[in-house]
Amino acid sequence: MEITLHHPEFASEVVAPTSKSAAHRILIAAAFANAPSKVRISGAGADIAATVRCLAALGATVTETREQDQSTWLEVLPINSPEQNAVLDCGESGSTLRFMVPIVAALGTGATFLRRGRLPDRPMEPLTGELARHGVTATDNADGSLTVSGRLTPGDYAVAANVSSQFITGLLFALSLLDAPSTLTLTGEIESAPYIAMTVGALAAFGAAPERAENGRLYRMAGRLSKPFRTPGALYPEGDFSGAAFPLAAGAVGKHPVTVSGLDLASSQGDMAILDLLARFGAKVQKSPQTGAITVSPAPLKGIAIDARQIPDLVPILAVVAANAQGQTVISGAARLRLKESDRIATTAAALRALGGKVRETADGLIIEGGPLTGGTVEGANDHRIVMSGAIAALTARGDVTITQTEAVSKSYPQFFELIQSSPDQKELL
Repeated sequence: MEITLHHPEFASEVVAPTSKSAAHRILIAAAFANAPSKVRISGAGADIAATVRCLAALGATVTETREQDQSTWLEVLPINSPEQNAVLDCGESGSTLRFMVPIVAALGTGATFLRRGRLPDRPMEPLTGELARHGVTATDNADGSLTVSGRLTPGDYAVAANVSSQFITGLLFALSLLDAPSTLTLTGEIESAPYIAMTVGALAAFGAAPERAENGRLYRMAGRLSKPFRTPGALYPEGDFSGAAFPLAAGAVGKHPVTVSGLDLASSQGDMAILDLLARFGAKVQKSPQTGAITVSPAPLKGIAIDARQIPDLVPILAVVAANAQGQTVISGAARLRLKESDRIATTAAALRALGGKVRETADGLIIEGGPLTGGTVEGANDHRIVMSGAIAALTARGDVTITQTEAVSKSYPQFFELIQSSPDQKELL
C-alpha cells in the first residue's frame, strides 16, 4: 500500500508498543517453563506472531485474549513433549529464526524452518558452524528453507560476538535447556551487548540465569536439571525504545512536543540511547521516572557524530533527525545494517535523497548534511524502519511525501500510521 502525507502532524501522546525483543525472550522461556504463564503485549507485530507460531508448532499452546485498550494477554501452556520434525514458519523474523534454530538443536527433534523475504540471505554463520562442531547439521534448501537435524550435547561453546547478538541469545537459551552444564565463550568485539543483557534478564525471570564471568565473555549454564525454567506467573514486557524512537524523533523535528509513556528508564535496552542522542542533537528531553513517560520538544538541532555499533536499529530514524539538523552528522559502526530487512545504509540514504536530502554512504554508515527536505517518494523496501522513518521525515518536508510498502510496519508497529494526523486532502492509494 502507498500513503501520501501532506504536511502531517504526529500525535501528541503515545503509548510505546511492547518491546518485541523482550517479548520474544519471555515467550520462549514461557514455552519451556514448569507451568502456564500469561504475557501482556501491546502492539504485537508480525515478528512476535512468528515466534508464537513456531512455539505452537513445537507443541506449546498459546491462547490470545484481547483487552478493551487493544492490548493482548497471551497465555502460554508449556511444551510437554516436543514435536518431531516440525515445520516452523519464521516469516521474516531474524530473531525468531536465530533463537529457535539452536533451541531445536538442544531438543534434538529436528525441524524445517521456513524463511521469507530477505531472511534466507541473512547470515547464519558462525552459529551454524558452532552447532556443527557439536553434532547438529543445518542445511539450506533450494526453496529458501533451512533444515536442522541432530542433537546438541553439553560442553564448551564459543561464538564470535561481532556478527549478531541473536546467535548468543539462541545459544544461551539452548544450553540452558540441556540436561548438564555448559559454557559459552564470546570471542571478538562484543556488539549489541544490551540485547545479551535482555536475554540474561529473561532467563533470570524464570529462575535459569547463567553465571557470567567477570570478563563478560564467559557464561556458565547449569542446565535444566539444576535450573529448570519456573514461571513467575504473569509477565509485563517493557515498552520498546526502538519503536518509541519514531514518536520521540517526531517530538524533536515536528511542530509540537510528543510524550511517550510505558517505557522503563532503568531498561537494559540499548536503544534507550535515543534519549541521549536526541539531547545531543539539541532537542529538549524530559523524563519522568515515576511514570515512565518521556517528552521530547522541538528545538534548534545541530549535527553530531554517532557510533552505531550498539544501536544499529536506530540509524534510519537518526538519519532523519540529522537531515533536520544544522551542519554535518556522521554515523559510523553500522556495517551490519546492510544485512537487515533491506540494506539499511543504502535504503536510508535513498529515502533521504528522494526527499531532497544530502547524504553520502560509507562502508559502515552515513554522512548527512542538514538542510530542508522538499518531498518526494520514499521506497519502503519492505522494511518497517525505512517506512516509519519516511513518515517522520514527512513532518518537515515542504511538499507531499509518498511512502510505498507501508504494510511493512506490521512487522513491529502495526498501529504506527494511526498516529499520523495529516491534512484532509491526504491520499491513500491501494
